[in-house]
Amino acid sequence: MSSIFTKIIQREIPAHIVAEDADHIAFLDIRPVSLGHALVVPKVEVDYIFDLDDATYQSLHGFARKVAMAIEKVVDCKRIGTAVVGLEVPHVHIHLIPMNSMSDFSFSKSKLQLSNEELAGLASKIQEAFNSLS
Repeated sequence: MSSIFTKIIQREIPAHIVAEDADHIAFLDIRPVSLGHALVVPKVEVDYIFDLDDATYQSLHGFARKVAMAIEKVVDCKRIGTAVVGLEVPHVHIHLIPMNSMSDFSFSKSKLQLSNEELAGLASKIQEAFNSLS
């Protein structure tokens, strides 16, 4: 059975996509811990990040770096934190979380409630910033 991320990649379910290339996709988390929280996903469906082959692992991190740079151009933050948890969806993904303090990085705090319009506007700005990095 396909993961929810594979369904996003195949456009079977909607997402606020901020970046994409032939091998990766990045989209906003619909339950963000901070404004601009994005997920970076390889298009190949693998459950555990350390099961990725070397080339896919390295290219995923390179793509994540570029997405993080785009987020920093749009969201006021000191840095972008990264996390790979991997228990909630059986498909490798890197969380990119804009942060100004350690408390911004907490998955246990209340999630932001953003409207579809707010997410779409933010995604558009990040996508524009991402495309300007090419």
